[in-house]
Amino acid sequence: MIDGHFSWFDLKTESPLATWQAHCREGRLAYQATASGRAVFHPRVAAPGSGEPLQWRISTGLGTVYATTVVRPRGAEPYNVALVDLDEGFRMMSRVEGIAAQDVTIGLRVSARMVEESDGVTRPVFEPMVQS
Repeated sequence: MIDGHFSWFDLKTESPLATWQAHCREGRLAYQATASGRAVFHPRVAAPGSGEPLQWRISTGLGTVYATTVVRPRGAEPYNVALVDLDEGFRMMSRVEGIAAQDVTIGLRVSARMVEESDGVTRPVFEPMVQS
């Protein structure tokens, strides 16, 4: 409600984050796009800058590591944090599994899969694509 008036985003509508999480639980990596096809990620109510409505789309889950770092927690195994550029034109933060954290490199082609984390939330992680 803005100044006593309801906005076009009705309170009965599921939040964009809840919609994204529902897609993840179903095994799909979803993102939003403008009418012109520009990819938008993180899930949001309207396009940044223009405020135009967004449509949901499903990603192929294929992408390229844009940046990566290794986190070395005391008393635990190292893991990586990676920024992945998805082929549809959006970037997201996640991790790459299936290889040692220090072996994740910029430019590595990856594919997404969903994992249910210990907090009960299903999230996308990435695995290296097999080179042919």
